[in-house]
Amino acid sequence: MSPNEETRILVIGGTGRLGRHIVAASARLGHPTAALVRDTAPSDPAKAALLRSFRDAGVTLVKGDLYDHTSLVRPMKAADVVISALGTRQIADQTRLIAAIKDAGGVKRFLPSEFWTDVDHTAAVEPARSTVYASKASVRRAVEAAGVPHTYVLCGYLAGAALPSVGQVLSPAPPADEAVVLGGGDTKVSYVAEEDVGAYTVRAAADPRAAGRMLYVKPPANTLSHNELLSMWEKKTGRTFLRVYVAEDAVLKMIRGGKNDSAEASHALGIALSIGHAAYILGETNFKIEPSLGAAAGELYPDVEYTTVSEYLDRLLPTGSSGRYLQGHKGVLTSLAALCCVLLCIFVWMLSDRISR
Repeated sequence: MSPNEETRILVIGGTGRLGRHIVAASARLGHPTAALVRDTAPSDPAKAALLRSFRDAGVTLVKGDLYDHTSLVRPMKAADVVISALGTRQIADQTRLIAAIKDAGGVKRFLPSEFWTDVDHTAAVEPARSTVYASKASVRRAVEAAGVPHTYVLCGYLAGAALPSVGQVLSPAPPADEAVVLGGGDTKVSYVAEEDVGAYTVRAAADPRAAGRMLYVKPPANTLSHNELLSMWEKKTGRTFLRVYVAEDAVLKMIRGGKNDSAEASHALGIALSIGHAAYILGETNFKIEPSLGAAAGELYPDVEYTTVSEYLDRLLPTGSSGRYLQGHKGVLTSLAALCCVLLCIFVWMLSDRISR
C-alpha cells in the first residue's frame, strides 16, 4: 500500500465517539470506505442522521455484528485495512476480529482500538489497569501471535472526554466557582481532538512507514498541565476559580471506593479516577516517543492541521467565540455603560436646572 493510493477501509465501531471521525476522515481522503453497523435503519434519530451523513459521503453501510463471525468475514474479504474503534466494554472481544481477518485472508493491515497510551508500559492502578490497559495489551499479544500486519495508534487524552470539563475528572462540566485538580496540577498531559485522531489514523492505515509500528499522535501545542489548562480557561472566560487540590493518597482512597457507594457506582468511579490518576498524576498521556518503536504523527504528516487545546476550548464558550472577542465586547459594554452614566448626569443636571427656574 502507498499513502496516496486508494485503500479499501472497513471501520468497526464507526458510530462511536471516535469511530465516526475515522469513517469521515477515510471518506474525505477518497478511500472506498465501509462501516459495519448492527442496524442500517435505526429508530434512534441521532444515529439515523449519522448513518445518513455516512451515505451522503459515499460510505457503504454493511450490516453485521461483532458476535456473528460470518458477518465479519464477508466485508473483510473486500477490505485492505480493518480499523477498530470499539469501546472499552468490547476491547477484549477484538479477538473475534483477529479470527475473522485470518479467515478473510486478504487484509493487509489491522488497527485495533488503542487510541490511548502505551499499554505495555503503564503503572496505572486498578480497576482501569485490568479493565482497560490489560485488555488492550492482551489484544496486542493476540494480533502478534496470529501474525496479523498491524499499526498501533497512541494518543493522549481524547479532547472530547477531558476538555468539556476543562480537565476535571469528577465533573462533566467546566468549573463554575471551583475546579478540582488531581495531585499538584503540574504534571504534563497531552490532549488530541477526535477528528484529528481520525485524520492521522486513516493516513497511517495506508502508509507502509507505519506498518508494524506505533503511530504517536502528540500535537506539540497540546501538551500542558492541568494548572495551565485552567489558567487558559480563566483567561478566556475572564473568571478566576478556586482550585481544590486532591493529594495522590486521597485519590487512591477514592479509587478504592467509599462505604456508602453502590458496587456499580464505586467501580465506575474507580475506573474514571484510575484513568485520571494515570494521566494527571503519573503523566502517562504525555508519553515519550520511541523512534525505535514508531514515529510521530506530526513528522509523518506535517500537512495535517490539528486542533489546538486553545481552539477546542473556544468551542465551549457560551458565544462560541475566543476570549479576545469576549474581552472586546466587555470593553464595548463598559464604554456604553460609561456613556449612559454621562447622559444620565446631563439629563439630571438639565432637569434640576429647569426646576430651579
